[in-house]
Amino acid sequence: MRVIGTMLIGNEDVTGSEPAFRAVDPATGEPLEPAYAGGGQAHVERAARLAEEAFASYRTETPRRRAAFLREIGARIMALGDVLIERAMAESGLPRARLEGERGRTVKQLELFAAAVEAGDWHGVRIDHAQPERQPMPRADIRMRYLPVGPVAVFGASNFPLAFSVAGGDTASALAAGAPVVVKGHPAHPGTSELVGRAIRAAVQAQGLHEGVFSLLFGADHRIGLALVEHPAIKAVGFTGSRTGGVALMQAAARRPEPIPVYAEMSSINPVYLLPGALKARARSVAEGFAVSLLGSAGQLCTCPGLLVGLDGPELDAFIETAGQRIGASEPGTMLTPPIHQAYQAGVQKLSQQPGVTVRARGGEPQAPNQCQAVLLEATAQAFLQNPEGLGQEVFGSCALVLRCEDEAQMLEVARSVEGQLTATLHLEAGQDEHLIRALLPVLELKAGRILANGFPTGVEVCHAMVHGGPFPATSDPRSTSVGTAAIQRFLRPVAYQDIPDAFLPEPLQAANPWGVPRMEHR
Repeated sequence: MRVIGTMLIGNEDVTGSEPAFRAVDPATGEPLEPAYAGGGQAHVERAARLAEEAFASYRTETPRRRAAFLREIGARIMALGDVLIERAMAESGLPRARLEGERGRTVKQLELFAAAVEAGDWHGVRIDHAQPERQPMPRADIRMRYLPVGPVAVFGASNFPLAFSVAGGDTASALAAGAPVVVKGHPAHPGTSELVGRAIRAAVQAQGLHEGVFSLLFGADHRIGLALVEHPAIKAVGFTGSRTGGVALMQAAARRPEPIPVYAEMSSINPVYLLPGALKARARSVAEGFAVSLLGSAGQLCTCPGLLVGLDGPELDAFIETAGQRIGASEPGTMLTPPIHQAYQAGVQKLSQQPGVTVRARGGEPQAPNQCQAVLLEATAQAFLQNPEGLGQEVFGSCALVLRCEDEAQMLEVARSVEGQLTATLHLEAGQDEHLIRALLPVLELKAGRILANGFPTGVEVCHAMVHGGPFPATSDPRSTSVGTAAIQRFLRPVAYQDIPDAFLPEPLQAANPWGVPRMEHR
């Protein structure tokens, strides 16, 4: 399979009507062929209406058929082989091993949702049987299940061209829920997106599904994305990207005559709390682990540890010294796109110029275009508390700020002052840090979607229990996750059926329960 440079609207290859753009190899700065003409309003209309048509049949597919479709997508992605990996390398600057791992994660995610669809918990069936003899009033027969909300718009992410893109978690969970998907591919990797899109379309055809179950649109600017969110056929949005972009989509969705939910994963500095016992026992080894986490993928991960908080003293000095040595000896990594590199440089400059901030280490000097020079900064906790907006903003890349706290009370004050986060990490020592752990945990539960101990947040396990979400601005809806099988809940809504004859009830609610789904019943 090869890239052609077209959008995929149902079964059609469609050339856009808006100005063309090309992906850029970030390692060289050279544009890549082919050119992709952006889509316009007519293309959004066609894709959204096809999805609306497909919804009627796709939402009623059996769990077995839906699971087979998800597995078919995974198999066809794997069948692309090196063509996919090599194109993704050229468009992202990411190494082969990282992309092969990401491809495996993408396919595993599809399999995980296939298994979840078959297991049936997502139906959420609750049955209250009729109680005609109840006094003073009889009770009706009431049965509830979850239905898909309708067609979903998905925005591909820049930093994960496979696992958070065309066939990533948002698409997988929406398709698992029974919702057709229209993807707005990220302009940084259109060739990768096209290849994966063709694999999904082939799976749609092989499974005999309506062509509108999947479409892929392109555009170099924000207009096509806004048009997609504003289209009345779209009933929910999945987005991974910047805070600015996510908020813009939230506002567009709220302005609609029929507002819709936007599930946006946006901004997080993922604070790491270095408790006294842990620093005393292993300050240097913790620093080594932190440096590896910070430097991986040039820091272009939404779970990159951007803030470290510890008590002032020789143990924190040892941590900073070791981390600074590792960062100072690091080679610069290629960033995903020229705009991301430019934003990183501007973010580092702005953060390092804030009052009370000093530079403790810089990585190796860039030797090629779009390379990330890692930076370790330091400030007092008091400086952060006086200027949380200036010192608490995400810098997307290998940049981290260490805060020196005067005492445990100030550490707790910092924890209360940070914005909503995807993760919060505790480095702790059993038998020494219990009091501070018990004080911090209730605070962190209200601030983050995932709390870790003695590890680092980069590397999000794809499993049933994972939560990749958190209070704003980490996400737009703290009740949701974009990783793990609970992600399917974003694209479902509950419906109750009262005194409906059994023959007319949907299969999960019928007395015979032909799909064998788990049910909560009360008589």
